[in-house]
Amino acid sequence: MSCKLNSKLLTERVLVWSDEFDVEGLPNPAHWVFEEGHVRNQESQYYTKERPENAYVRNGKLYITAKKEKFPNKAYESGSKDWRSALPASSYTSASITTAGLHSWQYGRVEVRAKLPKGKGVWPAIWMLGDNFDKVDWPYSGEIDIMEHVGKDPKQVHGTVHYPTGEGDAYNTDGGQTSVKGLSGKFHVFAIEWDENAIHFYVNDQLYHSFEIDDADLIEDNPFRQKHFLLINLALGGAWPGPIADEVLPQEFVIDYVRVYQ
Repeated sequence: MSCKLNSKLLTERVLVWSDEFDVEGLPNPAHWVFEEGHVRNQESQYYTKERPENAYVRNGKLYITAKKEKFPNKAYESGSKDWRSALPASSYTSASITTAGLHSWQYGRVEVRAKLPKGKGVWPAIWMLGDNFDKVDWPYSGEIDIMEHVGKDPKQVHGTVHYPTGEGDAYNTDGGQTSVKGLSGKFHVFAIEWDENAIHFYVNDQLYHSFEIDDADLIEDNPFRQKHFLLINLALGGAWPGPIADEVLPQEFVIDYVRVYQ
């Protein structure tokens, strides 16, 4: 499925929030908070907090950099069986920034202009979680993956939603993918159009997947009728991306802007 975005729809939107990354230094703390540590998916990187080597704004763009380097694990506990705290140090670093606790939105257009990293093992993502994530946890918070890419498939972009079935931790997944040339060589615009009926996924204003929100009416509080906050991160390894090609590191995930219209 591929069709052009309705330009009339865009003209009816009003810009309600943005970051143009026009102030050099760490990402604006009024917009973003950092995740820290080994966070999810048994990924290999350690997310550092407010460390310019992994997240820095310069020349109007945000650079999230994944590196191969030894870095101490603040959560380390001797004898721990938990992968997050079992090792005293990580062999990789990167960054993940979120608007959690600062900004969240229900419906609208969320778009990010970005240039992706390349190489086996890289996993850049632009995604959203329900504002109630800390209370209900995943998958009951819902998840909207505006853009995911794994380096072993250098031309593929994925857009996906995850939502609960209502039976324990069981969840459903609905997603699509599209082939895009030059993901690491030039900037592309990754976006969703989200309203009370559906979530539509776009790359460069080309629609490639749609999800009907009624399909998530499996629990009383459909997560896609709730506010979500935004996350942008560059992960390494894990089950989906697979082994990391160390020789390609460091790699940069470069974000030109983030804009939210309603």
